[in-house]
Amino acid sequence: MNERDRGTRWYAEVTRQQWTVLLIASLGWVFDTFEGQVYVSSMNEAMPDLLPGMDRMGAAERAGRLAYFNNIAFGAFLVGGAAGGVLFGVLGDRIGRVTTLSITIATYSAFTFLSSLSMTWWHLVAFRFLVAMGVGGEWAVAAALVAEAFPRKARSWSLAIFHASSVIGTWLAIGVGAFIVARGAFILPLAGTPSVASWRVGFATGAVPALLILVIRRKLRGETQAWSRSRKAFKGRTGRAAELFGPALRRRTLVGIALASIGLATFWGVHIYGKDLLRGEIEARLPEPDPSRADGADPEGDRFALLKRWEMLGMLLASTGGGAGLLAFGGLAEALGRRRAFVLFHVVGFGAAVLVFQAISSPVGLMVALPVFGFFTVGMHAGYAVYFPELFPTRVRSTGTGLCFNVARILAAPVLVASGWMQRDLGMTMRSAASLLSLLFLPGAAVIAAGPETKGTDLPE
Repeated sequence: MNERDRGTRWYAEVTRQQWTVLLIASLGWVFDTFEGQVYVSSMNEAMPDLLPGMDRMGAAERAGRLAYFNNIAFGAFLVGGAAGGVLFGVLGDRIGRVTTLSITIATYSAFTFLSSLSMTWWHLVAFRFLVAMGVGGEWAVAAALVAEAFPRKARSWSLAIFHASSVIGTWLAIGVGAFIVARGAFILPLAGTPSVASWRVGFATGAVPALLILVIRRKLRGETQAWSRSRKAFKGRTGRAAELFGPALRRRTLVGIALASIGLATFWGVHIYGKDLLRGEIEARLPEPDPSRADGADPEGDRFALLKRWEMLGMLLASTGGGAGLLAFGGLAEALGRRRAFVLFHVVGFGAAVLVFQAISSPVGLMVALPVFGFFTVGMHAGYAVYFPELFPTRVRSTGTGLCFNVARILAAPVLVASGWMQRDLGMTMRSAASLLSLLFLPGAAVIAAGPETKGTDLPE
């Protein structure tokens, strides 16, 4: 790093057009995350509506059955993300980042809306698979776009901001859970029409992000110079996935897949259950509702709304801490290097998870601990946006980034099935299952040692 680099802030030479690229890519990722997390904020209402006989089961049997089918839906989401990440990653290298970005946003918007029309559990699972195809593809293409648009000094910071914007999508999903799903049902303003389950209304809001396509087509009229040069130099022979497993790139590809597999397995098998801790502790302290009240009140409905809002508060605390961790990763990756930053987050993430699931049970303690838990169990995900585009040359950057992040979804999917199986068939509590799966953070700290340190290097051409 020369003296001029030391004396200027990372954003000093960023142009208005580069900020526009970051804003649009981040908005795509915001809505991408929303489409994924809106299921998390409504899964305890949507899936029971689509499973027959749930009302005749005892509490333990109901909880185990619900965990099992929710984890099938999560598994379908991960596999769909893998398929979409590879497909759209290749497409991004072949037809361009900007065009492919629009296609992925149209995909996840349409199928999230269609999820609201599900009539049985496998409908919802199938739609989750199709939503995930757009979700997986959008991240890979947008990460490559931002990496190529920004100068070297600003790259890790801009990509950390890009990935950290996901917390806004999670907040939007929390808002849907707290203010739409918690209502239970909506009465349509049409005479003679039945009420609509509020989780269906929540999914229907997923159509809104499609409007972002209009902004993309207006503001991003051309491709990045790096992509255009690569397209010309290789005469269209770009996006060849087989090249990722050739001698030059195989090691980098395998490191990327391993890192993302651990990150996604711990996110869906550990992090998302943080939101249920606060609700569980409040529920354990509430008296059972008295259905014999004669004052016209709806004790079951009031209890449902109260618990749902406590659940959403837990999700808000963990996701806000996660957003701070994502933002922090960019600066730490510049200060410590990419590899040391990954080690820090994996090791401390393991400790934070064990502490939250095994040692803290009071609501006040959880409200203090959940942001710290979120910071370290999610923060390393920004590293995938920073690190993966730096591993691959331009001609396969979108393909390699998408393959690493999204093939990992397939490898992470069995972990989710195992989590549901442990709770349904082995009778393990959610706390015990999540604690056991948190051991996966530790291999993540070792895997990164096999990857190159890319701090301070130019993107490979």
